[in-house]
Amino acid sequence: MSKVIAACLMLAAQTYSVPPAVLMGIYQVEGGTVGQAVGPNSNGSYDLGPMQINTIWIPELADKWGVTNNTALQMVKNDPCTNMGVAAWILRNHMNRTNNLAKAIAHYHSKTPRYGYAYRGKVVTAMRSKGLLRDDATR
Repeated sequence: MSKVIAACLMLAAQTYSVPPAVLMGIYQVEGGTVGQAVGPNSNGSYDLGPMQINTIWIPELADKWGVTNNTALQMVKNDPCTNMGVAAWILRNHMNRTNNLAKAIAHYHSKTPRYGYAYRGKVVTAMRSKGLLRDDATR
């Protein structure tokens, strides 16, 4: 992880009051890079940047930021701090809706249980592999 990505991750975690270890786990699972657009997905969307933010969020973000959809897309795809911030914002929104961090992690990927819970397992595994989660912390 680059120093820039690490700094952006910590800033995003603090700004949205989400656990930095969870953002790190998501980053490890997503495996994206700055400037990357992966897709198309089955619904025609793309995944952008380090946290692989789905383009389905672009219209809402453009409206929130008062910019065009293309500008929002470029910001999310090419600016690591914007990308991390959006990821933390998405996670925070799911945390607020579910009142459950585990479910929020699953919903970051999909609200469909079989996809979301499999994803949550990958995030937990990534956190463990980086020493960010002890086995006794999950009991």
